[in-house]
Amino acid sequence: MDPDAVAKAFVEHYYSTFDTNLATLANLYRESSMLTFEGQKIQGSSNIVAKLTSLPFQQCKHSITTVDCQPSGPSGGMLVFVSGNLQLAGEQHALKFSQMFHLMPTPQSSFYVLNDIFRLNYA
Repeated sequence: MDPDAVAKAFVEHYYSTFDTNLATLANLYRESSMLTFEGQKIQGSSNIVAKLTSLPFQQCKHSITTVDCQPSGPSGGMLVFVSGNLQLAGEQHALKFSQMFHLMPTPQSSFYVLNDIFRLNYA
């Protein structure tokens, strides 16, 4: 397993899903998963998706600038750190963001998101 290739594939899948069919992100989380969104902690797949679908915009487009990853622990987890731009429909200027994912392996040889931390970066 090449961690960089896994991270790149995960990031492409996550953000294309976020931008096109947000509700299906539930498949990437478990009930033990936690999202910290701008300092607010949310636990559980259904609660995380409820938070994301309640955000005050209907459409957005993520543009990824960097993806960094590291192996995490003996169980085969991975840390993935992403930075990029978030363009909201109808807005002239993109917002800069950073997001960190702690991915854990599944018995089906894929990964789920155990931890997810999102922050907008204000200049």
